[in-house]
Amino acid sequence: MKKVILFLLLVSVLALTACGSQSTSGSGSGDGSKGKKLVVGTDAAYAPFEYLKDGKIVGFDADLLKAVMKEAKLEYELKNTGWEPLFASLKSEQVQAGISAITINDKRKETYDFSSPYFESINKILVKEGSSIKSVDDLKGKKVSVQNGTTGQDALEKKFGKGDANVKKYETNVLAIQALLNGEVDAVVADNTVVDEYAKNNPDKKMTVVDDKTNFESEYYGIAFPKGSENKKKIDKALKTVIDNGTYSKVYKKWFKVEPNLDALKK
Repeated sequence: MKKVILFLLLVSVLALTACGSQSTSGSGSGDGSKGKKLVVGTDAAYAPFEYLKDGKIVGFDADLLKAVMKEAKLEYELKNTGWEPLFASLKSEQVQAGISAITINDKRKETYDFSSPYFESINKILVKEGSSIKSVDDLKGKKVSVQNGTTGQDALEKKFGKGDANVKKYETNVLAIQALLNGEVDAVVADNTVVDEYAKNNPDKKMTVVDDKTNFESEYYGIAFPKGSENKKKIDKALKTVIDNGTYSKVYKKWFKVEPNLDALKK
């Protein structure tokens, strides 16, 4: 009987030891080396860059990331964190990278490192057909929805003041656009691809896109990293290769049906 008990105790100890030695995919500060995965955060509510389809994250960013990671020979897991939690997770290194149409700007560079640019973007205005809004100047005194924490919000606050109560902040662009459909706001300000795609894919909603290059400047998206990340150099190199060898253009044309302006990414 004692032998049986001792045997069972030994089995239990060995089982606990084995469990303790297993690595959890996506945990810790993974470096993409063998046996570890980089956890890459995203906000999968930003079509066509990243969104959920049948429970899977798809979109331009998802396809580009796949090509870059394959070139870099890095294992990774793409995780839907949400927008604001993504930045907190980068800061605490719960995720090792972030790709989510993240604009590179000086404020963000104080806290995060970025890859070289992979996409040129500019904010635009989405309004209902027949709207009198023809430029950013026409938004004065109007209710405008934005996704919280985006450069669209920054641009409006720079123009009209940070405390402007007419700038309505929403968790996602989907909710910001829904507010326009519901008549709660007069316009939406978001990245060009988001509003262009929405107007094109929803003709029954009768929406118009307003372009204002006087008040909106070109922006560039990058892959974000925690400060001092060792992964930035590998991913930058892989990104350059993917752009140079034509893979980037294939992914771009798949999602946007036009040729990319590669010269803009080299500025």
